[in-house]
Amino acid sequence: MGAEAPIEHDLRWPVISLAEIAIKIGSGATPKGGADAYLPSRARFALVRSQNVFDRRFDHDGLAFISDEQADGLRGVVLQPDDILLNITGDGITFGRACMAPKDVLPACVNQHVAIIRIDPQRADAGYVLAFLTHRDVKSYIESFNAGGSRRAITKGHIESFRLPLPPLPEQRAIAHILGTLDDKIELNRRMNETLEAMARALFKSWFVDFDPVRAKAKGQDPLPAPQSDAARQAGGLPKHFADLFPDFFEDSELGEIPKGWEVKSVGDLADVVGGTTPSTKEAAYWDGGRHAWATPKDLSGLSVPVLLDTERRITNAGLAQVGSGMLPKGTVLLSSRAPIGYLAVAEVPVAINQGFIAMVPKTGTSNLFLLLWASVAHEEILSRANGSTFPEISKANFRPIPVVTPSAYVMQKFEQLARPLYERIVENARESRTLSALRDTLLPKLISGELRVKDAEQFVGTSA
Repeated sequence: MGAEAPIEHDLRWPVISLAEIAIKIGSGATPKGGADAYLPSRARFALVRSQNVFDRRFDHDGLAFISDEQADGLRGVVLQPDDILLNITGDGITFGRACMAPKDVLPACVNQHVAIIRIDPQRADAGYVLAFLTHRDVKSYIESFNAGGSRRAITKGHIESFRLPLPPLPEQRAIAHILGTLDDKIELNRRMNETLEAMARALFKSWFVDFDPVRAKAKGQDPLPAPQSDAARQAGGLPKHFADLFPDFFEDSELGEIPKGWEVKSVGDLADVVGGTTPSTKEAAYWDGGRHAWATPKDLSGLSVPVLLDTERRITNAGLAQVGSGMLPKGTVLLSSRAPIGYLAVAEVPVAINQGFIAMVPKTGTSNLFLLLWASVAHEEILSRANGSTFPEISKANFRPIPVVTPSAYVMQKFEQLARPLYERIVENARESRTLSALRDTLLPKLISGELRVKDAEQFVGTSA
C-alpha cells in the first residue's frame, strides 16, 4: 500500500490531505423551529438532510424546503454545483455516505448532519474525490475517525485530515469520467426499475385496494378498463378474458365492503411468519469462513429496489444452528421490524436473518409479490401495531393477526402471471447494477495504482455495457 493512503496507488503521485485541495469543508444546522418550520412545498431553497445522501446517488424523496429567511441563517452552507455531500453522523447505515449535489436541487443548504466538501477545481476533480470517498476500502478508513458512540460522528477536522493520492489533474478527470459512465448505467437501471415498480404497485392497488375490476363490472362495463394510472396502463391493463375472474358486486366484511366471494384472512393465514436471532459475535466458529447469507436490516437500507441479492455478513453451519428460523428459502419476503419498521425486500437467495426482521414465507397459493406489495401499502397499519419505549417494534404475535383482503385463487394466480415478469426484469436490472458497482470498485484502485491504463479502462467500460 502506498504511503498513508487507504488505497494502493502509484508512488509517483503525492498523498495529500483533503484540506489541501478543498476550498470549503463545513456542515450546516437545522433552521429555528425544526421540522415544524419546513415549508409544505418549495418556495426557493431546499434543505438537504442525511436521508437524501446515498453513495454516488442523491435521493430527492424527503427533501425539505425552507424560507429565504431560514436560508439566510444558513448562508455559509449554501450549495454550489459540484459540491460533494458527506454524511457526518449516523447509525451505521447513513453514516459516511457521499454523493455530488445535483444541479436540480439548487438553491439549497445542508443541515448539521451533512458536510459540504467543495474542491478547488484548479487542484483536483470533484468526481475523482467522490470516487475515492465512496470506495468500499475507504469506508473503514472513514469509520476509523469516528468521534461518536453508538451514533457515529466525524468532525470537520477529521475530514480535513483525510489522506488521498493525487494523480495529475487530467488523470483525475479521466478516472472520474470512466467511473461516471458506470454510474450512468446504474442510474438508468434504477430509473427503469422505478417505472417497473410503479407498474406493479398500480396493478396491485387497482385490483386489491380500489377494486377497479369489480367496480367496472358492477357498472356493467365490459371489457374491463385498464387501471387508471399511466404506469398501470403500461403494465398491460386487464385483458377482456380476465373479466370472468372477478365478481360484479360487493359484500360486507370486518374491513368494509369487499368483492363478493373474497375473504378477510390474517397475514398468518397467507404466510409462515418467522423471526431470527444473532449468534454470539464473540464466537469465531459462528462467523469465520461462513458461507451462508445472514441478513440484517442494514442490508435492506441501501437498496434502490426491494430485491436482496446478497448480504454483508456470512454465517457458518455452527452459527446457523443458533438462528431460530434457520435458512429461509429464496422468495421469502423480509420486513424490518424495528429501528425503523418498513424496509422491504424479497430474498433472491436462501438467507438467515437476525432479530430485526419479520419474515414471510408464502404458503401454497400465495404470491410473494402479493405479500410484498401488501406490506408496502399496509405500512401505517403495521406501524399502528408496534410498541416499545426506546423505539417502536412490531412483534410476530402482533403482526400475524393483521387482516388482509384476500382474492380468489384464480385472481391471485392471474396477478402473479402479470406481476412476475415485471419483478423478474427488476431483478435482472438489479443484478446488472450490482455487477457494474463491483466493477467500479475494482477499477479505481487499479487505475490509481497504474496497474490499469486509463485508455484501456475506457475501452473496457465502453464495451462492457
